[in-house]
Amino acid sequence: MPVRILALVGSLRAGSHNRQLAEAAVKFAPEGTEIEIFEGLADVPFYNEDIDVEGNVPAAAAALRAAAGNAQAFLLFSPEYNGSTSAVLKNAIDWLSRPYGTGAITGKPVAALGTAFGQHGGVWAQDDVRKSAGIAGGVVLEDAKLSIPGSVTRFAETHPADDTEVVAALTEVVNQVTSKATAEAA
Repeated sequence: MPVRILALVGSLRAGSHNRQLAEAAVKFAPEGTEIEIFEGLADVPFYNEDIDVEGNVPAAAAALRAAAGNAQAFLLFSPEYNGSTSAVLKNAIDWLSRPYGTGAITGKPVAALGTAFGQHGGVWAQDDVRKSAGIAGGVVLEDAKLSIPGSVTRFAETHPADDTEVVAALTEVVNQVTSKATAEAA
């Protein structure tokens, strides 16, 4: 049975380099690992306990929870907006953290990674994602990291899947997540 990993991309931009990085993860997933990029984060409303009512959860949030419930692990791809993660990705984590203590992210391996224009590649944003995902109940893999600086120039004419250095580092992160998910399932 394959290891199922759900990828959440915190950028909604059509030409997002983080989206391209997630696509590269799908393309180079090791045998026995299936990575699904969740489509529809733009449709998930901001988390609000008043609308998080059993039997009446908004359809987009329910779809996110269902996809996460079927996953054994997560890859969270974060851009860096003003020194932090995007509202889109933080909102997804908030929805997955509920119901408290039994959310779809609880007890599952999580890696935060991504690319950004700045010289540190989105490290601050990824640190915020790790913090939020851990508080939400995810098992954050502190050593599974990938921060790629200079995204605008590095990927101006090259897709991350065509950058051998990126593919090698990305494959290492995916292998770490897969190994942890396999160990958790055993």
